Amino acid sequence: MITEAHKSNGKMRHTRDYMCEIGVVELPPLTSPFDPGYDPVTLESHLEQSRHLISSLKISMACWQVASEMATRKKVDAARRLNVPVCTGGGPFEIAVYFKKLPEFLDLCADIGVTGIEAGAGFIENVLNPHEVVRLASERGLTVQFEIGEKHGGTFTEDVVTELVDQGKRWLDAGAGKIVVEGRESAQDVGLFDGKGKLNAGFAERFVEAYGMDRTIFEAPNKPSQFALLNHFGPRVHLSNVRLEELLRVEIYRRGLHSDAFQQMILRPKGPAQNGLYA
Repeated sequence: MITEAHKSNGKMRHTRDYMCEIGVVELPPLTSPFDPGYDPVTLESHLEQSRHLISSLKISMACWQVASEMATRKKVDAARRLNVPVCTGGGPFEIAVYFKKLPEFLDLCADIGVTGIEAGAGFIENVLNPHEVVRLASERGLTVQFEIGEKHGGTFTEDVVTELVDQGKRWLDAGAGKIVVEGRESAQDVGLFDGKGKLNAGFAERFVEAYGMDRTIFEAPNKPSQFALLNHFGPRVHLSNVRLEELLRVEIYRRGLHSDAFQQMILRPKGPAQNGLYA
């Protein structure tokens, strides 16, 4: 029960109002967390708490293909009821391509109820035409995002980045909505990250320059990778492969409300105008 002690000037206080007062920027959902195989109740609880922060939910790897199908459908239904788009991870796509079962895989995705798929060539050679993949997905009401980079190819080199930039452009031209930059679950010795997990910011910039910030998603599976990308690009960088239980930590860092983020001028809230109390 709300009492007068909980009100200011007779009005109920809300966290959103306070955030505005200290200059926290309002942002659209810019994090795509993944479901590694949570039970439906746990997943729905996370979505109830954080749906306004989620750009899309990735049902990761092939876990959903071996879990109870009823449970998977419950999770997808819960996400859709809460207006959270759902995307499958790239691994099942690649396996379907390898076995020449892409239409059947897309039929399954559409029937399960997901919003879109992630395509890629992270561990097989994908010789499919991007236009054909996008066409097949679109016919089933599915969106497509494409992941660039090999899962076992190590850290990007200059030549690899140049090739990947061109590959991503071909997929965008074919109708893919986003390009995802590989980071796996370690962000170490893969993609933009060296053997110690250090971000190559120059290579990251190449992808943003090529595709635009709004169409580039960086996989950032752990705290060092998340913080490094946010420190470099600021609050509007799109991150994925974030664990659901770590989503709120990422979002307070994004808004400069984490002690480490507060040290970064690119993230620190701008603050209110000075008044007599603090002047």
